[in-house]
Amino acid sequence: MIFNSIDFAIFLPVVFALYWFVFQRNIRIQNFFLVVASYIFYAWWDWRFLILMTVTILCSYASGLLINKARRESDKTVFRRRARIVVVANIVINLLILGFFKYYNFFVQNFVDAFTLLGKNLNVHTLKIILPVGISFYTFQALSYSIDVYRRKLEPTKDIIAFFAFVSFFPQLVAGPIERATNLLPQFYVKRQFDYLQAANGMRQILWGLFKKIVIADNCAGIVNGIFGNYSMHSANTLLVAAVLFAFQIYGDFSGYSDIAIGTARLFGIKLMRNFAFPYFSRDIAEFWRRWHISLTTWFRDYLYIPLGGSRGSKWQKVRNTFIIFLVSGFWHGANWTFIAWGAYHALLFMPLLLFGKNRKHTDIVAKNRLLPTFRELLSVLTTFVLVVIGWIIFRAENISQAFDYMLEICSSSLFLMPTIGKRVILPPVIFIVLFIIVEWFGRKKEYAIEAIPVRQTFRWMIYIIIVMFIIIAGGVSDQFIYFQF
Repeated sequence: MIFNSIDFAIFLPVVFALYWFVFQRNIRIQNFFLVVASYIFYAWWDWRFLILMTVTILCSYASGLLINKARRESDKTVFRRRARIVVVANIVINLLILGFFKYYNFFVQNFVDAFTLLGKNLNVHTLKIILPVGISFYTFQALSYSIDVYRRKLEPTKDIIAFFAFVSFFPQLVAGPIERATNLLPQFYVKRQFDYLQAANGMRQILWGLFKKIVIADNCAGIVNGIFGNYSMHSANTLLVAAVLFAFQIYGDFSGYSDIAIGTARLFGIKLMRNFAFPYFSRDIAEFWRRWHISLTTWFRDYLYIPLGGSRGSKWQKVRNTFIIFLVSGFWHGANWTFIAWGAYHALLFMPLLLFGKNRKHTDIVAKNRLLPTFRELLSVLTTFVLVVIGWIIFRAENISQAFDYMLEICSSSLFLMPTIGKRVILPPVIFIVLFIIVEWFGRKKEYAIEAIPVRQTFRWMIYIIIVMFIIIAGGVSDQFIYFQF
């Protein structure tokens, strides 16, 4: 079930009504209902994958209880050893499940290719494995629980229903935000009261998320897919346009999903973490990564970068840790060398900022307390955007060779020829993007852009109606959310 479908348009109000009007009195029954709704939501793709999610949930739940048992029954030395065994076992089990479904064919194919280069032909076959939707997201969310219990940042829960609700909560189940147990799990312990203002805020964020997905991302998707699929047939300037459109496609698609997820959670009295903070207004790559897919970047920071030593130690250790974090982040996105290359590319861009201590230079919004940026800020934002677009070419390409060919074609003399794509095709998404950038710019101080709409009711409703009309009339061909494949 996807957010921009008729199925979800029916599913959400039914779940909402039952949640608040039938199951509100008892928190455990309300949580159990959320688990059932979440399982139905996930089973809409393939009910068989519910087994995998359940295994992940049960393993992580049991690990918390076992760590707590070791803490009560053992001295400090024995506890550390037993608890470490438990948390490592849980991590290994979950990563093996994730690795098999997501990376098995990748490793097998590269193993065979390596021996082929050495003159040995191996008769090893890949498997027809279907990647379970959202497995990377709910696996990392479950792992955060056992790790935080081990670190004593969180008391292990004995409420298995609340834990199931924490991992399987349907708004963010398949594409995040990747929540921390310390933030989300305690919200399932307490009775939730309906808050009209919070629900209205959630509906606004859902509306804006649908605009991003349907009007921005889906309108860009058709053009981008057509040009990337036949890039050798197009002029350089057309390829450049497609690269820029893909930058807005993936941003509109993924941040749109996050907005819908966060807004939907608000309808149920649940607060999810922010996942995007206007990343294309960043003034350097470090700022971009503080604003893009925040739940994943902070996950890797907390559970990989800091345990490796973080920014402590020598410059060599800082460089090593940074490259590890970016390479792993790239590999998390999928079983393709393009994602690893994309991660390495961003690590290289990050290096000068890290080595010269400039990686924390921009921690506030651009043009704070001003209507427009200075020329220097504008130049920094545009430069960062260009660098990010180059990275998106690598990310979008089918393989490394195609990525290099694509970039070489952009640098060719055909950059100065007439575009091979008509104005009627390219003009609508460009107009939508310009309007989108303007709204995002004026709303950049808020959590999401249209949260900043003036309070006068008549004006607000006029804006809502215009957005709905854009979604209905100007929406592109419906396309699945990009990050479902990760």
